[in-house]
Amino acid sequence: MNSENLELDNRFGAEFAGKYLFKEITWAKRNRIIQKHTKYNNVTGEVVSSDFIAIQAETIIASMHGQPESKPITLQKLLSDEEGVPIELGELMSKVVNKLNGLSHEDLRFLLAQLSEVDRTQLLQNFGFVRNSVGQSPSLEDSQQKQFSPSS
Repeated sequence: MNSENLELDNRFGAEFAGKYLFKEITWAKRNRIIQKHTKYNNVTGEVVSSDFIAIQAETIIASMHGQPESKPITLQKLLSDEEGVPIELGELMSKVVNKLNGLSHEDLRFLLAQLSEVDRTQLLQNFGFVRNSVGQSPSLEDSQQKQFSPSS
């Protein structure tokens, strides 16, 4: 299994400074996390909703195999709206974990297809793929094609 070390200085605060170790999780573990936070229609089996924040937070925790002795990163801290981790730190950890666990473009396309257009646009805005502008902006479909088109 692949692993990656992340050493943080004080830029996210002294509380988070130190060494972190992330390891690749198994396919089964990743799918159990996704299933736990996804609701399906009992009749059609279609996805009704998914809590992508909880999925990512649990994936970070499942991948984390080492952190500073003070244990500054917990599932509760990752999920907290009030006393959570800094945005940049959460994005950095997400990037490391997604790289280790191989979230493919196809996986991302599938997950995005489960969201409503409003939720999908907001998620893509949060990741910087779609600009939130007052004027004319590219359509969501155009942005998805530009960002997620397979390379030749």
